[in-house]
Amino acid sequence: MENFTSCNPTTIHFGKGVLSNLGPTLNLFGNRVLLVSGQSSIKRSGLHGRILKYLNDSGLTVFEYDGICSNPLIEDVEAAAVVGRKNQVDMVLAVGGGSVVDSAKVIALTIPVSHPAWDFFAGKVTPNQGLPIIAVLTLAATGSEMNPYAVVSNREVKLKAAVSSPLSYPKHSFLDPELTLTVPQDYTAYGIADLIAHCMEAWFGAGDCPMSDKLILGIIKEAMEAGPPLLTDLQNYDLRARIMYAATLALNGITMQGKVSGDWGVHASGHILSLLYDVPHGASLTIVYPAWMRLFKDQAGDRIAKLGSGMSGKMLDADQAIDWIEDFFLSLDCPVKLRDLNVPNPSVDDIVEAMKIGKVNGMNMKLAPEYYPKLVELYY
Repeated sequence: MENFTSCNPTTIHFGKGVLSNLGPTLNLFGNRVLLVSGQSSIKRSGLHGRILKYLNDSGLTVFEYDGICSNPLIEDVEAAAVVGRKNQVDMVLAVGGGSVVDSAKVIALTIPVSHPAWDFFAGKVTPNQGLPIIAVLTLAATGSEMNPYAVVSNREVKLKAAVSSPLSYPKHSFLDPELTLTVPQDYTAYGIADLIAHCMEAWFGAGDCPMSDKLILGIIKEAMEAGPPLLTDLQNYDLRARIMYAATLALNGITMQGKVSGDWGVHASGHILSLLYDVPHGASLTIVYPAWMRLFKDQAGDRIAKLGSGMSGKMLDADQAIDWIEDFFLSLDCPVKLRDLNVPNPSVDDIVEAMKIGKVNGMNMKLAPEYYPKLVELYY
């Protein structure tokens, strides 16, 4: 078991009605707010009006940037930062799912500086200042509400990349499961798959920590228990709450304590599909994971077998475990092949080339470029 230092500074407000404390919480950081949101869902649901009322009642001045895509783009980050900078905002409020929260993190880092936001991703600049970030979560999936990571696409350089800084932890995150009741079945399923994939990335990371393994399996089993019935009862608050809490735990750091790292090769590979074909993030992971396990079966067979056995409650070998996990993803109505999504004219060559540009690799299971075509063929 590895030494570790643990600190998660995000305050979580969880449960029904927690938004009533949103205005007073924002008052702690100033009175000028940049509200960042997605393309239209919070307006259709009425949440946008509720948020504005909470903020106006607390005497806050609100500026807005909406239209963040489900696979967020660097140009939106830059445009939103201009709005925030021009209006001298004190904080950034994200209202939406992981794409909005990720974007808000980078916007908050970009507003105080004069260089392009992409410089953070390119490693040209290390963040050393940033505005406070507050999140109101509307989709349980990425765990961005309680971690420092942000992933954004740059179509010009053909990269979907991540940045992380202690400055990009949200100060406060508001998690009311009622706000997820309007999420449709497909994106609910993708969120369940996403949180399981986060756990699997930790499972296949370097290092040995039995306690972390137990936490990983516990979170996965919670998703397996609550996820399938939720997909047939989308208005069930208790099931929504269980999935929302599990998604937060899956990527707030606890599953990787005592280990060297997670792996993250599947996420890096999945990002390529989102970049090229706008594949939803969770769907990209269910496509890549079975193929990735088949590719690394000789190296990680014992871990694959142990994971599948733990998830299924049966003693499985590596091949059986991969088949079982693939079948579970299918039971959520998630794709396990790229062709399942009817992507128009996908190209193995284009995918491989984008993987090379992105230097796709894992932190533990090394995904060398000569294996890219094999991986793509396995999920194509």
